[in-house]
Amino acid sequence: MLKADLRRAALARRRALPANELARRSAELQKRLLENFAVGAWKWLHVFLPIPQQHEPDTWRIIHRIWERKLPVQLAVPVVQPDGQSLRHYHLTPATTLVGNRWGIPEPVGAAEVFPQQFDAVLVPLLAFDEEGHRVGYGKGFYDRFLLECRPEVLRIGLSLEPPVPKITDAWLGDVQLNACVTPEEVRWF
Repeated sequence: MLKADLRRAALARRRALPANELARRSAELQKRLLENFAVGAWKWLHVFLPIPQQHEPDTWRIIHRIWERKLPVQLAVPVVQPDGQSLRHYHLTPATTLVGNRWGIPEPVGAAEVFPQQFDAVLVPLLAFDEEGHRVGYGKGFYDRFLLECRPEVLRIGLSLEPPVPKITDAWLGDVQLNACVTPEEVRWF
């Protein structure tokens, strides 16, 4: 399947999800992530904050559970830069002040910058993924560029509300593959 077709179909299905189903799937993602990965052994975890109007997985569930369990991992979140091409990353703590940007995504204010080489794992947003670990995002390439800046051994973990498709036919060398993907039903390793 082609990325553009997968993107349109996935966005339509996601927007049609009732709030209670989105919450259920997000809870399953949080549970599977914390049960199947040694999150407490990581020094830095990069996590995206959800865009509510896109019905993205509620990563706040993961963040709050990490804080509740007092896991020693530090969290960082991305901020889209004024060039519209790149991301910078900032430390997120329970005391971090957040302000909504033009897309409604909360962004940290006055937080310390964290650099891509520091991350042990990155939670990667996506709309669809295939059985080989390729993913379809919103098509801007933010995460492909960002992941290339990380250390080669960084663990790239997709969070998907749906199971994989068999194959994304127009994946190319510039697409950074996932190491694993968490769905409400399972964890897939690649």
